[in-house]
Amino acid sequence: MDVGIEAINAYVGRASLDTRTLFEARGLDMRRFGNLMMRQKSVNLPCEDAVTNAVNAARPLVDALTPDERDRIELVVVGTESGLDFGKPLSTYVHDALGLGRRCRSFETKHACYGGTAALRTAAGILSAGGDPEAKALVVAADAASAAARDTYWEPSQGAGAVAMVVGSRPRTLALDAGASGFHSYEVMDTLRPRPDLEAGDSDLSLLSYMTCLEHSYRHYAERVVGADIAETFDRLVLHTPFAGMVKGAHRTLLRRLKGWSAEKVEADFERRTAASLAYCTRVGNVYSAALYLALCSLVDQDGPDAGARRVGMFSYGSGCASEFYSGVVPAGAAGELAAMDIAGAIEDRHPLTMAEYEVIADGAAQRMCGVRDQVFDPAFYAEVYESKFEGRGLLVLDEIRDFHRRYRWT
Repeated sequence: MDVGIEAINAYVGRASLDTRTLFEARGLDMRRFGNLMMRQKSVNLPCEDAVTNAVNAARPLVDALTPDERDRIELVVVGTESGLDFGKPLSTYVHDALGLGRRCRSFETKHACYGGTAALRTAAGILSAGGDPEAKALVVAADAASAAARDTYWEPSQGAGAVAMVVGSRPRTLALDAGASGFHSYEVMDTLRPRPDLEAGDSDLSLLSYMTCLEHSYRHYAERVVGADIAETFDRLVLHTPFAGMVKGAHRTLLRRLKGWSAEKVEADFERRTAASLAYCTRVGNVYSAALYLALCSLVDQDGPDAGARRVGMFSYGSGCASEFYSGVVPAGAAGELAAMDIAGAIEDRHPLTMAEYEVIADGAAQRMCGVRDQVFDPAFYAEVYESKFEGRGLLVLDEIRDFHRRYRWT
């Protein structure tokens, strides 16, 4: 049974910060600013967590389904590195908030930024094995940055948001190529979240691990897919995007190693096949497990409604590390489906934070982290942002934590 992404949507947060402003405020070396290829980053408020990000991405997709289609969702799986409990998965909250039926599997997947791909591939496998062409899965890649990594080069790239996907047998966004994937994984301590309030790691080691995994997972793909060629097989290339500059460097390195191309030829190929996937990521930042799928949304939207079917090479990387290179076909008409979600409009509609507002909101993030036992979320200290971008918008927010149990409400 052919399986893929039937519909997709991204939640990109309701507030943003200009990354140049952040660089200047932190006294970071502006000579490195251009390498990031970042314009803005999304910022979650204290009343937002990975669950609210997930639900706010998924709700428009679920609302667009018929009652019968909603009842055919037999799996809810959330890929995240922002888990809120060692046992209880985010998917339980997502399933409940969206009012889905109880004849449903529910679980969470974790492997840093690879978690979203782990969720998608697992859901596709379960649906294929079940053999019911009407069955569907709701897959969400959702994260929330922990404490701001102040005074580091990680902080400008820390984004916020989620990408939700309805997976089934009528893939109007991405039809997965059956059996077409390659893998490369090994143990490395490149980036990590050893505590709820800390993101840490070795940026140089992470870059090297990413590059190694991209090359070797593609080589494995090429061994398994007869006749595959990095230059000829794929109309577009979409790579995991912690920041856009990393993707440009990875694309350059891969094409030089595999094809020996000149700098000019590599640049032209980047503009033709990859640049369109970065439009949203340069303004939202690293959304971790959702980063690859935000890049896919960007590609579909930027290609526009007149684009024909095109085969896309997809690379997913998760620190620690795991990676996969796989492929699928974006059908003609995919942009028309996605246009109704208006992701570009949501990016434009965010509240632009001042540095003073950002510092207060970043400090408040500790209130919503894993391990908090009791907390009531009063938006008074960020009232302007909350009232203009949340109140009356029908978005899910975290209302309180009572004896570790998270309680949410719709604005």
